[in-house]
Amino acid sequence: MNEKDRDLFGKAACGAKPIKQDKIGPFRQRRPPVPVQSRLDEKAVLRSLLSDDAESEEIETGEELSFMRPGLQQVAWRKFRRGHYAIEADLDLHGLIVSEARELVDEFLREACEHGKRCVRIIHGKGLSSAGKVPVLKTKVNAWLRQKNEVIAFSSARSAHGGTGAVYVLLRRS
Repeated sequence: MNEKDRDLFGKAACGAKPIKQDKIGPFRQRRPPVPVQSRLDEKAVLRSLLSDDAESEEIETGEELSFMRPGLQQVAWRKFRRGHYAIEADLDLHGLIVSEARELVDEFLREACEHGKRCVRIIHGKGLSSAGKVPVLKTKVNAWLRQKNEVIAFSSARSAHGGTGAVYVLLRRS
């Protein structure tokens, strides 16, 4: 720096006072906090909504599922069981473990209700590739659907729609 520049700087900084601390921390943009407890609470609620502890009977591979809440008219029940209602959404659970299937079933039913869907199909499989040829997901889906208030009825599908490896689910109008 030459003398001319020093004089110019001295005039420009003549009223300046020295600062007590000359250290400035680096700027770091903070990440938004992760709501860990909220996520844990949501998962706990999901688990409690579809409990595996509910009483469920043993189901055979080819056995048909059938459930109806009181209040559904017999004419509507017969049409529903015969597959006369349009299937508005499908969920395929093949290859999933029970905990994954439970969360997907709950999410699927919630979204179907939010979108005003009335009849959906859940494909749980017949259990032919599971150990002992026991239909694990079929038994669980049977128990879970009975626990959901938005489910009015469910019934094994027609053979063209998966037969005893799938269920039609009739949902309440929102």
